[in-house]
Amino acid sequence: MKNAVISGIIIGLVSALWIVLMQSVGYNPQNVEESSNSWVEYTSILIPFIGLYFGIRGYRKELGGKLSFFEGIFEGFKILAIGGLLAAAASFIYISIFAQDLTVDYMERIFGAMVLGLLFTLVNALLLMNTPKQL
Repeated sequence: MKNAVISGIIIGLVSALWIVLMQSVGYNPQNVEESSNSWVEYTSILIPFIGLYFGIRGYRKELGGKLSFFEGIFEGFKILAIGGLLAAAASFIYISIFAQDLTVDYMERIFGAMVLGLLFTLVNALLLMNTPKQL
């Protein structure tokens, strides 16, 4: 559980920091289409993918290098739950104070990030699992 907490906190803090940075440089869901640098918003996809990869990989090292698919998925869900709660709480507080008119737009993005996180959990569990030995 220690590995999931550490990885989840890192994902949550980096995600919250990313929202604050994007808001401070002028990117928000309402004006991203008007900007010529709209690709910057898609860099947020790397946060859960890389965080989940290193979190599940660390868990595999704790198990002695043996990880089944279901163990990887379960560890990824724990990491996502902790990171998602932290990022959502920090984002909610930040948005309610500084960007009240963008609450619905950010909540749509948080839902999209949750769906991507679930897909990335499956991908990372498949990448890091050990292949079953044939009899």
